[in-house]
Amino acid sequence: MQQSSSKFNRIPTTKYLPHNFLAEKIILNCLLVNSEAIEITIRTLSIDAFYFTNHQEIYRAIIFMYQNKISIDILTLTTFLQDNGLLQRVGGIKVLIELISQPPNLIYFEEYLSLVKDKFIRRSLIKFGYEMINSSYITNLPLETILDKLETNLFNLTNKTNTQELISNAELLNNIFSELKTKSLKSELSGIPSGFYDLDSLTQGFQKSDLIIIAGRPSMGKTAFGLNIASNVLKKLKLPVLFFSLEMSKEQIMYRLLAMETSINQMKLKSGKLSQDDWTKLNKMIKIFSKLPFFIDDIFNLSIQDIRSKIKTIIFEQNEIGLIIIDYIQLMESSKIKTDNRVRELSQITRSLKTIAREFNIPIIALSQLSRSVENRIDKKPILSDLRESGSIEQDADLVILLYRNDHYNSITETEQASQLIELIIAKQRNGPTGIAKLKFDKKYTKFSDINL
Repeated sequence: MQQSSSKFNRIPTTKYLPHNFLAEKIILNCLLVNSEAIEITIRTLSIDAFYFTNHQEIYRAIIFMYQNKISIDILTLTTFLQDNGLLQRVGGIKVLIELISQPPNLIYFEEYLSLVKDKFIRRSLIKFGYEMINSSYITNLPLETILDKLETNLFNLTNKTNTQELISNAELLNNIFSELKTKSLKSELSGIPSGFYDLDSLTQGFQKSDLIIIAGRPSMGKTAFGLNIASNVLKKLKLPVLFFSLEMSKEQIMYRLLAMETSINQMKLKSGKLSQDDWTKLNKMIKIFSKLPFFIDDIFNLSIQDIRSKIKTIIFEQNEIGLIIIDYIQLMESSKIKTDNRVRELSQITRSLKTIAREFNIPIIALSQLSRSVENRIDKKPILSDLRESGSIEQDADLVILLYRNDHYNSITETEQASQLIELIIAKQRNGPTGIAKLKFDKKYTKFSDINL
């Protein structure tokens, strides 16, 4: 039996790593006689899933031949290996003859694949374990770097264990038709509703795995809008909402939420000088929100690692999570170590947020600042290029909503002030139309509502 050359650096063991020689041999045997077995194996096993070097080389050759439409049997495989100087590397003709020394067993083929994959996953875990041990001894290596690497390795390994079955075009179309039929009967939005009719009409709600950017100039109402969305999702769907606040404390966020829901001025609320009616409304609202799964995290140096960890904690406790809101993206850090290139750092952040959205299949709303260039134009309405460090944000986002209030730049009367409008400019929507949705904005209580209410 030939040992694998796939040895892990600094793994102090003289024993074989987990493997199954017979299962690998049977799989290669089946690949020489059945094209369907090749398709299934390519979808399930990577080349390094085979433990033995000669098995890896044989599998690599079979994949190449299959992808280049070269017929595959013991004769063509032997010829291919010989012509490419690989025959001796796999152990010669003797090893190939041993592969076909017994009839292929296709009945339990998928079980053999699972056996080989299981051993590969175990070897990978051993490798990661020793890598973490060795890294932990290097004291000048930032702890954040070690944790990020561990998280990435485990995420990649999890993806390898969750092999998605390929389906035919007919099956895919049939599934889509059934889904559309179900939606037509239920007449529900395809995503998480924001709670605002005009906006949901354009977006069909916030879609799972989407990265949504809500941007505006300072004091335009970004945080208030994020809280309004959070409140709507909590009250209507009872889904857990995770709100990351990098600018304000948990207490400040909660005061704003209570003021919005009770229509009690924030200053009055904080002073505690409330009327009996105010206390009644406040008590009622506290009872409602104390039962809702709203989680506020006000860590000031939020990183991607922090977000992923908090998501996993909530999913473990609540079994699901409906929405994540980050206020705001320019205050985030890609790691605990500062870099001189902020644009590159922000690019890493937006790509990572999109990855997290897909990984956990949840919508992530990231609030964002707009650049000062808006203030220098006659027309103050924002456009997509006004996003600060806009390249990466614009590219990674599935939906971009820009906030614009006319009263922020132009003086208005007290009557107009009471019922002012805010425009939600949908500047980008990967799977839908652009356009403008309008809402009423009560600046006194930072509350948004539909125009027809």
